[in-house]
Amino acid sequence: VNPDPVLGSRRLSPWSTFKIYNTLIGLELGLIPEADSLWYKWDGVHREIDGWNHDLTLREAFRVSCVPAYQILAKQIGVEQMKKFLELIDYGTNDISAGIDVFWLDRAGYSPIMVSAEEQVKLLNKLLDGKMPFSKKNIAILKDVMKLVTTDKGTLYGKTGTGRNGSAGWFVGFLEHGGTTYVFACNITGGKEPSGKVAKAIMENALKTQGLL
Repeated sequence: VNPDPVLGSRRLSPWSTFKIYNTLIGLELGLIPEADSLWYKWDGVHREIDGWNHDLTLREAFRVSCVPAYQILAKQIGVEQMKKFLELIDYGTNDISAGIDVFWLDRAGYSPIMVSAEEQVKLLNKLLDGKMPFSKKNIAILKDVMKLVTTDKGTLYGKTGTGRNGSAGWFVGFLEHGGTTYVFACNITGGKEPSGKVAKAIMENALKTQGLL
């Protein structure tokens, strides 16, 4: 259900929700091991998010949204392969011209790669329907690391994203409930300090209100 078609078609930087597809591409190219094997070797540089200042598995890096790990991965994938995969899956504007390790981050105050909530939903539907160039094994690994919570009503999977200086928030994912999968994308740009955390809380409340979670 899209309560506002105008906002649903509004394109924003994907921020950390792009880690969904960065992960899949890395898995498909053999650049990431299994979910719980050591993947990111910390370089010893202390960063403001403490969860980034450790060696990490894929599961851990995805959970703490470790930017340095995914920047290294993007460089390993390279411009040519990244462009190839984004064109194959038809990801928003498909524009990575801001730089291979920053294009999804909106670091310069603009983002050439942008995607709408409607497009995020279409992408996840295609992925879950097996209509993207990724193996079933790698999709299963992604789903495993995306899993957030399981209740007696359903299982929630998702990824947050927060804009530069708390300018916006994303929460995209899907819910498995009673044999049905519900795909969603929520983005916010208004209110006090919009963020991925706030978008996630909004979506979880909506799913609980509908008795799905």
